[in-house]
Amino acid sequence: MCSKPILHYVNGRGRMESIRWLFAAAAVEFEEQFIENRKQLLKLISDGDLLFEQVPMVEIDGMKLVQTTAILHYVAEKYNLYGKNLKEKLQIDMYVLGARDLMDLLISHPFLLPEQKEKNLETVNTRATTRYLPVYEKALKTHGGDYLVGDCLSWADVQVLEMILAVEEKFSSILSRFPKLQEFKTKISSVPTIKKFLQPGSQKKPPSDDAYVKLVREVFAF
Repeated sequence: MCSKPILHYVNGRGRMESIRWLFAAAAVEFEEQFIENRKQLLKLISDGDLLFEQVPMVEIDGMKLVQTTAILHYVAEKYNLYGKNLKEKLQIDMYVLGARDLMDLLISHPFLLPEQKEKNLETVNTRATTRYLPVYEKALKTHGGDYLVGDCLSWADVQVLEMILAVEEKFSSILSRFPKLQEFKTKISSVPTIKKFLQPGSQKKPPSDDAYVKLVREVFAF
């Protein structure tokens, strides 16, 4: 039996959360080795486990993968979540990278100064409602069916659902003007593997709190 992938990161969302989502959507069990202090991070670096001295890092198939997007590409391709042809892969990439642009604003939010947070949330709301969500709403109308690309679940669906739920934590009615995305959210959340991941007790991480911010600052010394 093949060993489970091992995910190396702090115990929180950050840049590992999308990787957790994708493994979960693919019904792949994984283990996590949490980095709890700077000494543990420095040991991974000194042991040569981190190609660019950064995490996330995922051990899988005898490799130690780094760089979030590269890891996600590998997982999506390996578990048939990356389209059926070059055109579908391109569409998936565009939809995913758009969602990740918005996610970056949310990932950075807990680390901002108090006076910066309000402005950041305004930016999230504006970009979500005028730049990103309209694109996905139109894509669903144009493409038809339940998925953003092709006729089956893809990395794009998983990433966009993750983005929607993260934005809804800040703006609960953000989808009020996007009926297709409301249907999409319900449909993709009901996929058995994703539904399981969304249940309490899963490896999905909660929103970042002050304790998480303190830990990250200590581990990464910033």
